[in-house]
Amino acid sequence: MRHIRWTGGAVQGLILVAGLGLTACDNGPSGGQAAPASAPSAASPAASAAAAMPSASAAAGPEENVAESDSVNEDLRDYHRHHHHGGVTMFISMAIDTLGLDPAKKAQVEKIQSDLRAKMAPARDAEHDVLATIADGVAAGKIDTAKVETAIGKVATASATLHTATSDALTQLHDALSPVERVALVDKVKAHWEVWQNVNVAEQAGSKEKGARLAKLTELLALTPDQVETISKSLSAEVPATPQTDPKAVDTHIQAFATAFEADKFDAKSLATTGTAAAGHVARHGGARMARFYEAVTPVLTPDQRTKLAADLRERLDDQHVASGK
Repeated sequence: MRHIRWTGGAVQGLILVAGLGLTACDNGPSGGQAAPASAPSAASPAASAAAAMPSASAAAGPEENVAESDSVNEDLRDYHRHHHHGGVTMFISMAIDTLGLDPAKKAQVEKIQSDLRAKMAPARDAEHDVLATIADGVAAGKIDTAKVETAIGKVATASATLHTATSDALTQLHDALSPVERVALVDKVKAHWEVWQNVNVAEQAGSKEKGARLAKLTELLALTPDQVETISKSLSAEVPATPQTDPKAVDTHIQAFATAFEADKFDAKSLATTGTAAAGHVARHGGARMARFYEAVTPVLTPDQRTKLAADLRERLDDQHVASGK
């Protein structure tokens, strides 16, 4: 089981690629396509809030804080590269952990969060099948593309039911939080979406830049320069955008959720249409992009590298995030 440690920030703190603070969470093809209309920018509200967030380890020196932040950032980015089963519902569940609630309210909200996680189980199990199928293909030296696509479709189908299944829990969550806490949760959800887009849309599939998926694989498997170049070229061809890979569905739902959730009265069932579309997009796009990456990588690897990569993918089946620094 892979334990991913996130640190907790203050109520107003947000998670983001630079200076994020997170804790425990449950647990259409794309290539070098253009970033979405809502692609994250350095001047975004989430970025500004993240820059102002107090460190969860303020007692440590500057170098220790920077190193810890870098580690947390990479853990989150890597998680969002490989896990797409819950859509915005998953972002909401992850955001709950850093709200800094008082003990009495925390116990109440954790019960609601447990309900959210339970409802996500079918989609999470379907995603396990995607990762397992890819891992089997990597180990064998050839990924069964049709089988992977079928498995991704099952994740999207299961994810599309989540908003309706969790509507009561989301309404309970709204009623349990104060206005300030509701705004904080919405900001964290938006920041998760920014991180997700950064690693699943804006980041070029064949990028060799530090922190990119290929760079992390190079470090894991000690890829040779020739292997890196071959993989990068294979992934460099742009994949045309389609309605299924258009992030506007998620943008629309998150904006609708933000407006509704921050209001005094909230009925999650009123967001069923946008919630269903958003969850389907995250599952399809994220799963397909991940699959395309490993399909390009597998033929280039040595048998030993394939064995190591397959083991790493299987370990991700049980990714769990461990709370720290609260």
